[in-house]
Amino acid sequence: MKVKVLGECGYEFAMLGLSLSYNRPVEEMPKVAEKLLVKGGSHVKFLESIAVWLDVIAPRLWWSQESTYRCGISRQSESTMHTVLKRPLTLYDFEDCIPPSTLKRLNMLIKAKMFEAVKNELPEGFLQRRIVCCNYKVLSHIYGQRENHKLKQWHIFLDSILEQVKYPQFVTLRKEHNV
Repeated sequence: MKVKVLGECGYEFAMLGLSLSYNRPVEEMPKVAEKLLVKGGSHVKFLESIAVWLDVIAPRLWWSQESTYRCGISRQSESTMHTVLKRPLTLYDFEDCIPPSTLKRLNMLIKAKMFEAVKNELPEGFLQRRIVCCNYKVLSHIYGQRENHKLKQWHIFLDSILEQVKYPQFVTLRKEHNV
């Protein structure tokens, strides 16, 4: 699994909006934002204004759980329907090793252009790439629900996000990180 933060936008606009709520200069808002993080909930709605674009390569088993998060997320994907019959699959198309017999069977089905059979037999470890657009509020929601999840991919995802975003404290809603 690989996660890359492609970009972020909207911090300045979020602080401007926050300044309107408090009728104070925008320069004072980073400190106000830090205090609001502890309160969470509707107090951190300014996080919805900060967009984050991610490039994620993950196995199907993770994507099926990620799809739980629908509000505030947009995805553009490497469509299985349009790509799976284009070339033979290799071990690099899967997160973990798959039996050689499975790979051989999939490639036989691909060669025969049997889309539905390929789709039905793809292992959960088949990697798919998507560009995901979300915001810090969504990321903090995901963090709160998945930080102790038993699936290792959630830990990889969250660790990657926290290592790469500009404001990790907005994801964890804690003061452990510096602005």
